[in-house]
Amino acid sequence: MAGSLRIALDAKRAYHNHRGLGNYSRDVIRLLTQYAPENEYLLFAQPSERYSFAHTRTIAPKGLWSCVPSLWRTWGCVGDLKQADVYWGLSGELPIGIHKSGMKSIVTVHDAIFLRYPQLYSPTYRRLFARKMRYALQVADCIVAISEQTKRDIIHYFGTDAERIQVVYQGCNNRFREPVDASRVAAVRQQYALPDKYLLTVGAIEPRKNIRNLIEAMSLARIDVPLVAVGAYSKYAQQMAELAKERKVDLRFLHSLPFADLPAVYKGAEVFCYPSIFEGFGIPILEAMCVGTSVLTSTGSCFAETGGRAARYANPHEPAEIAEELRTVLGDWALREQMIAEGYKQAKMFADDKVAANLIKIIEGVGK
Repeated sequence: MAGSLRIALDAKRAYHNHRGLGNYSRDVIRLLTQYAPENEYLLFAQPSERYSFAHTRTIAPKGLWSCVPSLWRTWGCVGDLKQADVYWGLSGELPIGIHKSGMKSIVTVHDAIFLRYPQLYSPTYRRLFARKMRYALQVADCIVAISEQTKRDIIHYFGTDAERIQVVYQGCNNRFREPVDASRVAAVRQQYALPDKYLLTVGAIEPRKNIRNLIEAMSLARIDVPLVAVGAYSKYAQQMAELAKERKVDLRFLHSLPFADLPAVYKGAEVFCYPSIFEGFGIPILEAMCVGTSVLTSTGSCFAETGGRAARYANPHEPAEIAEELRTVLGDWALREQMIAEGYKQAKMFADDKVAANLIKIIEGVGK
């Protein structure tokens, strides 16, 4: 890159979100600081003690703004942005008024699930986020979609010109690319009292992730291998526990699993099951492939973009189809080995150097 730039990044979710949006933001910061260290990176957010970011400087709200950090992020930070060359909204939003500031801007859009499945969100959330996203899409100098599926949704729901949208696939934390040996898997299995064989699902335990139909499929297929679900506790989790009991499915929850132990939990699973109804990218699919675990996920949405030829697919709305795929994968050791080998190849598409190169190309195009 000719010269250096001062890049401002919306870091709210990097500091405060522990799920997909937070993982994406943290990974973008890591990759940019590692692969383009000549730039200066300003993180706009109220910081937290849980995360820290090397080679960055955090810009936090001051004075009265510190009492209302959400308003500062939505509107009040525009004045502080004058010290940067480019602002990147990492989660579908840009500060109101940025188009009048002369500041170049990029926005990443992850999905439009709140419009595709409105019944999963409150009316207030839908109205608020639709308004924020529409503004960002109108004024951004560059729009980044994390998958072709997301690009199609941006065009469909907002009428955005396709030429303004760049698809940049995301990666995952490089911890998942580090080898996990058998002794580590055994230690984690003992620590959490995991069975010798288990199916695994990872993510928010909520209706869209579709654990209900996974339980129904296991019941139909009479699979006696336990299902381990990693995710924060929710009322829905309790409902699924009751359903599993009714269906005689052995369901076990890990609600507070430290991140450092997650790769070994992936590695110890027979199959990683991700029957989600819809996603923007599906990071857990990539995490499982990086670790070396076979993947069964959903047809439609973005899943084939992430899983490629490595994964098996089933209609998430059809428990019988999920059941058939589970029987096939669990009953064929050689098939699982082939899926794992293909998974390692597929995961290379989302390696750090490739993702970083695409991110830097975006910045170069906007900041020149």
